[in-house]
Amino acid sequence: MALENKLGLTSSAELAREEERISKKKALELFESGMLDKLEAGTFAALKTIHKHLFEDLYDFAGEIRTVNLAKGNFRFAPVMYLESAIANIEKMPQSTFDEIVEKYVEMNIAHPFREGNGRSTRIWLDLIFKAELKKVVDWSKVDKEDYLLAMERSPIRDIEIKHVLRAALTDDISSREIYMKGIDHSYYYEGYTTFKIEEL
Repeated sequence: MALENKLGLTSSAELAREEERISKKKALELFESGMLDKLEAGTFAALKTIHKHLFEDLYDFAGEIRTVNLAKGNFRFAPVMYLESAIANIEKMPQSTFDEIVEKYVEMNIAHPFREGNGRSTRIWLDLIFKAELKKVVDWSKVDKEDYLLAMERSPIRDIEIKHVLRAALTDDISSREIYMKGIDHSYYYEGYTTFKIEEL
């Protein structure tokens, strides 16, 4: 079953195609309009703005904190009842070094604040922090898909792998549209998060 959406699509495959097409178009708008440069890097307000812009044409919940509990396999993301306090704590985390930035990114992934579209939104958010703090971004074309997915799966327990994967892909080419767009390539970085177990509240 497809998520309830503004397009009235009932096929999950068709929705995934439209989601990819529309979110890429909207991500390009974010980049070319200069809107990203006006956001405060590392804040949840920035992440909400990114998510809302990417998905507002698709979902009513764009930019809104999720109201369902999510789990993938045996791993449960932050329970809804603790989500807002978890986000507040993540916002307070330092972000002045590479390690601090990746640790903050990992914690936001564990929180998983949105019902759908967390991966694309948080990768843009991550690059925004890297750009603001280190004058670097991730060249996602240098990140192996399987290495990234496995490292992210393990990151709640051991973040050394995701740090290694991302550090090796850092670039100071912070104005490249192609490098930016690779980070939201849903088909390349598909996380399989639509296979979550959902507990409606």
